[in-house]
This record gives sequence, structure tokens and C-alpha cells, in this order.
Amino acid sequence: MEKDYKYYMDNGVVNFQEGQYDKAIENIDKSLEMKSDWAIPYFYKAACYDALEKPKEAIENYSKAIEYDDSMTDAYYNRAKLTLSDKTASKDKIESAIKDLNKALELDPKFTDALFALASAYKKLEQYHKSLEYLEKLLEINPEHLYGKALKKLILEKYMV
Repeated sequence: MEKDYKYYMDNGVVNFQEGQYDKAIENIDKSLEMKSDWAIPYFYKAACYDALEKPKEAIENYSKAIEYDDSMTDAYYNRAKLTLSDKTASKDKIESAIKDLNKALELDPKFTDALFALASAYKKLEQYHKSLEYLEKLLEINPEHLYGKALKKLILEKYMV
């Protein structure tokens, strides 16, 4: 049986699920050598790099996944989360992450993780009213969201006094 791009991609996914990230990347790269114009391998490759704590490579691959499929909600979200987790992220980078999160929300309006991330991003930019706006939307969908309630309390008590 001749091995095709799906064979290598499937093996890469199994490697990823087993936590064998380097091996997963190797298999995904073999798949991409045979067929490079689809989003899924780039998404999994990005997730591998994310797990290996290589944010630059992860962001590059999430971007490539989005290039081939601009409806990948998780690719937008994950790329934004990586950007926001960078303590030295510039205002421009934070605003870029906000665009990604808004796109994720456009694709899935009830994506509570994206709502929380947006609230956090606006807090980083010291736009507390905007942060509260997203926390309200989040708590409307999930009134028991622990981190959402905690962030709202923090903003109201510390920054909106």
C-alpha cells in the first residue's frame, strides 16, 4: 500500500494525542510535502509547537491554517491566546489578538473562552469599560464562570473606583 498525505496526517494526529509532538511534526511535515494547501496539518503542527512552548512557530502555523481556512475558530482563538500570554506584547500585538478573538466570536457567538480573553485583553489595554462589556456578555451566557466573576470584581473594586 502506497502511503499518501492522509496516512502521514493521521499518524501525526495520533502522535499529537499521545504527546509525541516532535514525531507528530515529522509526520505532519511528510503529509505537507505531498499536499500543502489545506488547513488541518498547519493547525495540528501549531498545537504541537504550542505544547512544546515554541510560541513563534505555533503562531506562524495557526496563521497558515487560517490562510487556508478562515473559519477555523480555534486557530484564531489559540493564536490570540499565545499573543496575549506574551508579557511583553505591544499594544499593536494586543490589538491584533483582539481582532482574532472578535473573529472567533463572529464564528461562534457563545465562545465563552474568547469572551474572557477579550475582557482580559481590554484590561491589559486599561480599557476597563470595554473589558466589563465582554465580561457581562460572558456572564450572561455562563453566570457561574468563576474567572469571569473574579475579573469583573477585580476591575470594579480596583480600577473603577
